[in-house]
Amino acid sequence: MPNHPTSPAAKLRAVRGMNDILPDEARKWHRVESVFRSTAELYGYGELRTPIIEDTALFVRQVGETTDVVEKEMYSFERHGDQLTVRPEGTAGAARAYVEHGVAAKEPITRWYYLGPMFRGERPAKGRYRQFYQAGCELYGDPGPVCDAEMIELAMRVLRGLGINALTVHVNSLGSAGTRERYRAALLQHFTPLAAELSEDSRRRLEKNPLRILDSKDPKDRAAAAAAPSILEVLDDADREHFAAVRAALDALHIEHIVDPKLVRGLDYYTRTLFEIKAEAADLGAQSTVCGGGRYDEMVEGLGGPKTPAIGFAMGLERILVAMGADVAATRPASVYVAAMGRPAIAAALEIASGLRSGGIPCEVDARDAKLKSMLKRADASGAAYCLIIGEDELSRGAFTVKDLAARAQWEVARAEVVPFLAGRAGPAASEAPR
Repeated sequence: MPNHPTSPAAKLRAVRGMNDILPDEARKWHRVESVFRSTAELYGYGELRTPIIEDTALFVRQVGETTDVVEKEMYSFERHGDQLTVRPEGTAGAARAYVEHGVAAKEPITRWYYLGPMFRGERPAKGRYRQFYQAGCELYGDPGPVCDAEMIELAMRVLRGLGINALTVHVNSLGSAGTRERYRAALLQHFTPLAAELSEDSRRRLEKNPLRILDSKDPKDRAAAAAAPSILEVLDDADREHFAAVRAALDALHIEHIVDPKLVRGLDYYTRTLFEIKAEAADLGAQSTVCGGGRYDEMVEGLGGPKTPAIGFAMGLERILVAMGADVAATRPASVYVAAMGRPAIAAALEIASGLRSGGIPCEVDARDAKLKSMLKRADASGAAYCLIIGEDELSRGAFTVKDLAARAQWEVARAEVVPFLAGRAGPAASEAPR
């Protein structure tokens, strides 16, 4: 039996690798999400929301039976006779939605973006969690290569828009089906004599999918892969031409890039263009990748849809937040702390607070009947920009005190003018000019 705490006083904690995001931290997430959404929409992408739970077969068939994700990391279960999995990534669900809703028959090119939680049972590390959040884009219907380069530019624009500038782009091509078969044969020839030196996982995968050995993080596998043949040596003419055109488009966009023949990524659905963006200066441990993606031109057809070229990427939000640094400003709208001094002030405080909120100004009413000094301390601690003081004296004069908590300035404002006065300083349209 699992050792669960049973005492009512026992302290329960979040599951390992699954974290709470409290309001101050969530404001930083809002900034990342806002930059991502606005950038994706600049490129013509619309938001897609898919279920968190999908049929297990979707991931086994599309992500790949021999991948770490399917073999070791998925959270799968049976319920009501269905084999279900909490999604470990976003691309397979997007492609399933694309096929299920017959989108190919409705529009020639489809551009979708998504934001949401994913789940993998991997070892937690810095910027890597068991419940983690991804933002991603998927494009269907364009065989590239220009859209491949534009997608990389989109991802770079997001990262630079968040202040992450020390970035390197790594690119590779896996070619089409024929290329992969030729490369599989070349890898078998290379790794078979070295089988005894490989990790247990790689020995097991050798016959079925030797490409996975190149993606292994095990030092033994890395040593064996160091002299492995390059996939670029076996590309056919069409694949070589496509890859050259992708690189030319990146040059046209002034995106420096590194050709990395060992880049294969950990999922089986990729074809042709692959890319990763690394934040080399970020404190992300051994793995500096903050964004990765590539083509998956066979997935839609494999799910029962028409033959449809496709490309996508995903970026981990936790890793992006680490790359942005600990001093990231959590943007917060100017807000008002309404201090109701005594019971008679409560009605006026509620009325004015309602008017402020109707004007889009965040505010908090404190009706705990404390002394002024305590109220001002609470106002400072709340992070509010202004404190509105309503007490018996203010009610009798018909004028309330507004304090600028940062500048330590204050004004007497007629009751009827309080809402417009604060709207001019803390409202959505107010500038950050002098108060």
